[in-house]
Amino acid sequence: MHLDWQIKYYPELSTNEFHDIIELRLRAFVVEQNCSYLDLDGKDKKCYHLICRDGMGNVVATARILPPGLSYPEVVIGRVVIDESIRGKGIGHTLMEEAMKFTEEEFGKVAIRISAQKHLENYYNKHAFYSTGKEYLEDGIPHVEMLFNPEI
Repeated sequence: MHLDWQIKYYPELSTNEFHDIIELRLRAFVVEQNCSYLDLDGKDKKCYHLICRDGMGNVVATARILPPGLSYPEVVIGRVVIDESIRGKGIGHTLMEEAMKFTEEEFGKVAIRISAQKHLENYYNKHAFYSTGKEYLEDGIPHVEMLFNPEI
């Protein structure tokens, strides 16, 4: 399967690209997980967006990268989502590698924070993210705060 990876700062996104990103996020987080929450939190406009397209141009994976200071002192990678039709093929690992590579290129060797769904903790451990010990419910779903520390 041919995949095309791209990162764009919000103002560089076309209306159709932003629509497709939001559609994928809503399908996964709101419909699949049966979770009502306000996805459009105002932060997208200040973020970088990692977009993965399949060979037909469809957005099949995405994540947003928040610059340091927008939500936390660290860079934040969030809204990580893979289309249901292509999960289980290792694309999520490529997505995290692309996001982390961009983060280092853009911000240097910095700490990265994520708010991970608890059942994905081992997935993020494979990318050197480790729990801070803080666990909580977010929109009724168990989450764990995790950090990547380039010093380790």
